[in-house]
Amino acid sequence: MNPITPAKGLTGFLEKFLCLRHAPRELWIIYIAYILENLAYKAGAASVLPLWLSSDLGFDDVKAGAMVAGWSAIMTLLTVFVGSLTDALGIRKTFLLGFVVCLISRIIMTTSASRWIALPGGLYLQAIGLALMVPVMVAAVKRYTNAAQRSVAFSLYYALMNLGFACGDWILDRVRAKPPVGLGEHGLWIMPWLGMELSTYRVLILLSVVFTVPGLLVVWWFLRDGVEMTEEGVVVTPRPATVAGKNWALALWDNTRATAVKTGKIFAGLWGQPSFYRFLLFMTLVVGVKMIFFHLNYTFPKFAIRELGDGAPFARLTGMLNSLLIVVLVPISGVLTQKITAYRMVTVGSLISALSVFFIAMPPEWFTSLADCWLGHSIAHSWLGVQGSVNPLYVSIFLFTVFLSLGEALWSPRLYEYSAAIAPHGQEASYMALSLLPFFGAKLLVGGISGPLLAHYCPADGVRHSGTMWMIIGCIAMITPIGAVLFRKRLQVHEEGRDN
Repeated sequence: MNPITPAKGLTGFLEKFLCLRHAPRELWIIYIAYILENLAYKAGAASVLPLWLSSDLGFDDVKAGAMVAGWSAIMTLLTVFVGSLTDALGIRKTFLLGFVVCLISRIIMTTSASRWIALPGGLYLQAIGLALMVPVMVAAVKRYTNAAQRSVAFSLYYALMNLGFACGDWILDRVRAKPPVGLGEHGLWIMPWLGMELSTYRVLILLSVVFTVPGLLVVWWFLRDGVEMTEEGVVVTPRPATVAGKNWALALWDNTRATAVKTGKIFAGLWGQPSFYRFLLFMTLVVGVKMIFFHLNYTFPKFAIRELGDGAPFARLTGMLNSLLIVVLVPISGVLTQKITAYRMVTVGSLISALSVFFIAMPPEWFTSLADCWLGHSIAHSWLGVQGSVNPLYVSIFLFTVFLSLGEALWSPRLYEYSAAIAPHGQEASYMALSLLPFFGAKLLVGGISGPLLAHYCPADGVRHSGTMWMIIGCIAMITPIGAVLFRKRLQVHEEGRDN
């Protein structure tokens, strides 16, 4: 064996990552802005919104769930129109507009406890801001890389997303922790100089304001307009100057109209393709397991606080642990399962994820022996810093998160491979865009049932049957693997180079 082969292999491995050194500075600005925005989203939105709606604005579980469902659905629908807006304004101006909208909305949510101000000017305005930024970030990574850099760039993008989420979850638990570490679940903090009293949840939203400002400034100062990475190198094409705002507004209208006409023709043509019906059926089945992750934002925070007590560090035990595990497990899964079809991986992975829910559906006392041994002490005392005896629910939540993440690492990346495999050549983007339709319905459904499930099975006061609530959620999630098995002959497609 050639003794220099391992060194060459290591050099080649590192060279794949070093290829990004030739990328324009805009790529790294996007990464910085992305981390900051994920911190802002995770610390001051996501899991915080249901708690803020109930604690600060006085909505009950049912109404709070409906509010968050509407917020999430608006954000999903608006992403459809962002493409045309970006074409007209350019990436830089679209980013700036998104940051400004998010900043204004988060300031309003921080400073106002009035429903009539905080909802339209805060919650729903923030949905518009997020819709402006998140899809454009993906487009920006593609525009600022060439073919040789793109795979590594998106892998780093995915890792940074999870890093931002993990840090946001740590902040969420830190602020909610009992004094003197944090403010407590229902604490108050007086803003210096202004004298304004902020609740714990409004402090978290204030932190999202703090993270939004540097992201806005970095984009404002350093992101150039018209930059693109080509196979020949970086190209800067200045956009034409506008005249009193008329040019970009006219361009936006023309792009939107042309895109609508073109999209309508493509959309009409898709319904004549048998493969499109197979694709929609498959994506509808996937909604079953995908709903678990929506419940983690809508349902789980109130469940954890009510069962484990105020200040319980649920975010580190679920969101943070899930993000860290995904960063580690996804590359390993990709390497070890290269020869297995995407359909089979989605089937097996969704089964593991769906079954994971039953860990928290079981009676907590079943995990008492594990809570009293090294595992429970390691989770609660060494990691989470919980004092006293270990609630067995910490162990069941830990096992739920580990197996949920393991299943996600198997099925989530392969979902896009299946979409690419079933879509006719040249229509992959159309299929992926329309794959949002079932998820849009899922967000509305989860938001609609989250509140009633909490009110009936896990109320703030009274007798709780939380296990039954998670049993129902787990059974709904099982639709995905069961449906994948039942419809395998109809839905599975041939994949080159894999055992079909």
